[in-house]
Parts: sequence; structure tokens; C-alpha cells
Amino acid sequence: MTIEAIKHAIEGLPEDDRHSLAAWLNEIESDAWDQQMASDFAPGGRGMAWAENVKRQIAEGKARPMEEGFAARRRP
Repeated sequence: MTIEAIKHAIEGLPEDDRHSLAAWLNEIESDAWDQQMASDFAPGGRGMAWAENVKRQIAEGKARPMEEGFAARRRP
């Protein structure tokens, strides 16, 4: 079955069924996102270098709370 055939079939669904399908697809995407984030920030994951860099900057006093940074950007 092609994507176009699937799209056409979805367009023919009753509204309640389309809503149920959309909710199900969103749940699948949300679960996939959660799994990717868990993988990226697990030891050895792609995001760990970034997280370690942030921790180092905080420990060295090079970071500041987000609200403080936002306030500084709002000042002329």
C-alpha cells in the first residue's frame, strides 16, 4: 500500500475514527521521541557530551540561571 493510498483511505474515515487515528499516531511519535531522548542522554549517548559540558560550565561558575540571562537580554 502506498502513502497516497493510505492518505486517501484516511480521508474517507469518519471524523471520530480520524481523531482516534491521529491520537494513536501522536502517541507512537511521542513514545519514539522519549526513547530517542533516553538513548541520547544515556551513558555514551550523543547528548552526554553536551550535558557534561553544561555541568562543567556550572561548576566553573560560567553559567547563570536562564531567567537571569533572559533579563540581561531584555535590558537595552
